[in-house]
Amino acid sequence: MLVTSKGLFEIAMKQKFAIPATNFIDQNTLRAYIAVAEKRQLPLILSFAQAHHEVMGLEEAAILGKYYAKKADVPIILHLDHGQDIDFVKKAIDLGFTSVMIDASQDPFADNVAKTKEVITYARPRGVVVEAEIGHVGSGDNYENHDHSESFYTATEDAKQFYEETDVDSLAISIGTAHGKYVGKPEINFERLNEIAHAVPIPLVLHGGSSTGDENLNRCASNNIVKINIFTDLMDAAVKNFTSDAKNYFEVQEQLRSGIEKCLDHYYDVFQTKPVAI
Repeated sequence: MLVTSKGLFEIAMKQKFAIPATNFIDQNTLRAYIAVAEKRQLPLILSFAQAHHEVMGLEEAAILGKYYAKKADVPIILHLDHGQDIDFVKKAIDLGFTSVMIDASQDPFADNVAKTKEVITYARPRGVVVEAEIGHVGSGDNYENHDHSESFYTATEDAKQFYEETDVDSLAISIGTAHGKYVGKPEINFERLNEIAHAVPIPLVLHGGSSTGDENLNRCASNNIVKINIFTDLMDAAVKNFTSDAKNYFEVQEQLRSGIEKCLDHYYDVFQTKPVAI
């Protein structure tokens, strides 16, 4: 069933678990994610990143996402990930996405606030929830783009002020993760996470979950992070599961999908995701 994140995140905050946000880039990845969610009878966030619009158009992503979400017998959120162009974000809302992220995290604070408020003004009357980011989660080698940018931690005071000025529904924070593959070992600032969680009364989101480590992610899920983005690990799992003995296109697709399913199944356990009745 296609839902918004509002009720799900409230439950996740109370019960101390996180929901995986998985980026789809084609029908095969969509089918893999939904298959695991239904097998485990757990909620899922189907994400489509603006950075992937050249691989799959926004209209196509909306049609496929809504189709599979509505067919599913578990709660599914259709989410726009890292929307950087306000017109693109508004178009996603018009096409039926139930959740959107406006990512102006690299802009000056005042501009980030202004862009977020503009998106909220457009989204709320249409029943769509909004995620924003304060601080910045940088990039390593990843499948989302070819840029490399540095992370900078979210300041607790900034997170509190940002929430008070925008009334955003959920907030992505930077506490040491990075998009894609790490260079070196990730060091998660749990003290900062706890400070922000006490200062900001809304659901918190973690980007760059891939390769962050099961123990780190499990601890985040137990400490007010309700949504964790996973993409690079899923794509790597697909490739690693591919063998040269595949006899045809269909066997290739099945092998790739099977690798993705095993990886997502594992992360459901790490995030301690629980069934939710909506």
